[in-house]
Amino acid sequence: MTTITEPSTAAAGRHATPLSIPEASNKIGLRQTVSTSFTMAYRGILKIKHNPEQLFDVTVQPILFTALFAYIFGGAISHNVHDYLPILIPGILVQTVILTSVVTGTQLREDMDKGVFDRFKSLPIARISALAGALIADMVRYVLATTLTILVGLCLGYRPEGGVVGVVVAGLVIVVCSFAVSWIWALVGVTGKSAAGVQGISMMVMFPLTFMSGAFAQVSTMPGWLQAINHANPVYYMVNTARALMNGNDYGSDLAWSLLGSVVVIAIFAPLSIKAYMRRA
Repeated sequence: MTTITEPSTAAAGRHATPLSIPEASNKIGLRQTVSTSFTMAYRGILKIKHNPEQLFDVTVQPILFTALFAYIFGGAISHNVHDYLPILIPGILVQTVILTSVVTGTQLREDMDKGVFDRFKSLPIARISALAGALIADMVRYVLATTLTILVGLCLGYRPEGGVVGVVVAGLVIVVCSFAVSWIWALVGVTGKSAAGVQGISMMVMFPLTFMSGAFAQVSTMPGWLQAINHANPVYYMVNTARALMNGNDYGSDLAWSLLGSVVVIAIFAPLSIKAYMRRA
């Protein structure tokens, strides 16, 4: 409880009437925490509405990258664009969505630097709601990036043999995995010193992981040492999962490893992110 004093109208200047106001983070139930988290997620979506340039990475990038990679590398890797699309579309889908998760940490750091989260302290909400809402809102970005990448692939002539079910399941798996990865960048964002630093660190990590994962070329064509490294690369399993589902609706071990890895990442980094955020919030 926080106790403040307010002058009494009957005895102003002689006495002060104490008023007790509950702390914003106290006595907040689970239902209210979930409700306010979705409210904060809606706030994040409204930010996109007023700043549409925030959607460039999930609108322009899928269209531009998919078309460029298809026509630049299609002939060199698979002798024609049509035969290259079953390799490219699942891979670039993973790359586009997983790189979008980096924005989570950057925007968190920007909001904290601007004092946005300081304002939330005065509201009767659970402090964790602001962090949870930001991550939930970013899932909308993942879904949009997934949808656009698949649509561009279809326009280029890609016809997934896994059918609608395989494509939908692949999209859901990628969104779930990206949500898990976003907890890593949330931790980096909360503990980082600047938004530019957070973005630099995250890109330095994610670009090698995505390019070596086989997103644009089969891993079997890479040197042996790079193939071995890929067995410890989580993006590698995501790419294999997306290809297996979209090109054959195949539910194999790569899918299991992707989901298991997501659970482990959330179990490790979600508590660390929450603890770091609560310490600074």
